[in-house]
Amino acid sequence: MTLIRYALVLVLAICLGCVAQSAAPTSGADLNYKIERQVRSYYKVPPEVKVLVGKPAPSAAFANFDSVTVTIDNGDKKQDLAFLVSKDRSLLLRTVKFDLNKDPFVETMNKIDIGGRPTRGAKGAKVVLVNFDDFECPFCARLHHTLFPEILKEYGDRVTFIYKDYPLVEIHPWAMQAAVDANCLAAQSADAYWDFADYIHSNQNEVSNGKTPGARLEAVDKLTMQQGQKHNLDIAKLQTCVKAQDESAVKTSMKQGESVGVDATPVVFVNGEEINGGAVSADVIRAALDRALKEAGVPAPERSAGATPAPR
Repeated sequence: MTLIRYALVLVLAICLGCVAQSAAPTSGADLNYKIERQVRSYYKVPPEVKVLVGKPAPSAAFANFDSVTVTIDNGDKKQDLAFLVSKDRSLLLRTVKFDLNKDPFVETMNKIDIGGRPTRGAKGAKVVLVNFDDFECPFCARLHHTLFPEILKEYGDRVTFIYKDYPLVEIHPWAMQAAVDANCLAAQSADAYWDFADYIHSNQNEVSNGKTPGARLEAVDKLTMQQGQKHNLDIAKLQTCVKAQDESAVKTSMKQGESVGVDATPVVFVNGEEINGGAVSADVIRAALDRALKEAGVPAPERSAGATPAPR
């Protein structure tokens, strides 16, 4: 009996050792490897982009999980993703936390400085449409023609329209110059700014057809000075501003755009709600405006039969 009992104890010890070994947590390096492969596969991360896995820490909300941050780093931009990994290291969950005490659209609008910008439509309206614009962008031109005069004619008495600068300098070489020049006009006259925007978005080829980069920049400046003369601005002051080519305000606008997720143009925000998709249709713009007006307690414009109805 003693021998049998000893044998049973030995077998039990061996079994417990096996269980302990199988339940042992994955090593740090092995866990990072597994997480990286899952993230690369699911998010289709290119091979040249780095995936950095942080150190797991106990989760305050989930007792059986640790929290871990994964950073996707392409050199220019970094994106942090929050995950939960089970204590036994067998399960990875993607987590997104929403703070219901905050309004995400209000938070977005708070990041966009619209002070001092030229406006069209109603002054100080409860609904504000902000468009991040690029004067050389063909899709921006299409959206501009949708907004003005079509949407402005319908909503101009109850919506404020504002443009922010976001020139895609990597692919649009004269867009920055146009943005700076437009702001020089805006410093003296909102009407001059909008007339310039209308003209450029209708006549981009007049600039783009210049034979050299310098000729295209000269064409932008020429159109700017023409608007200054048309609106009886202080020409000497305008010339000084154009010659200085101070890009600081434009770059600030670009940083604000990046802070709310803008990486292309055009991108429209209606009271902070993003309407992405490039040169979206008038019906898409109407739907967003009607919803924002309803939330603000302002009636939407009346429409004839067959027109897109306001959302309920």
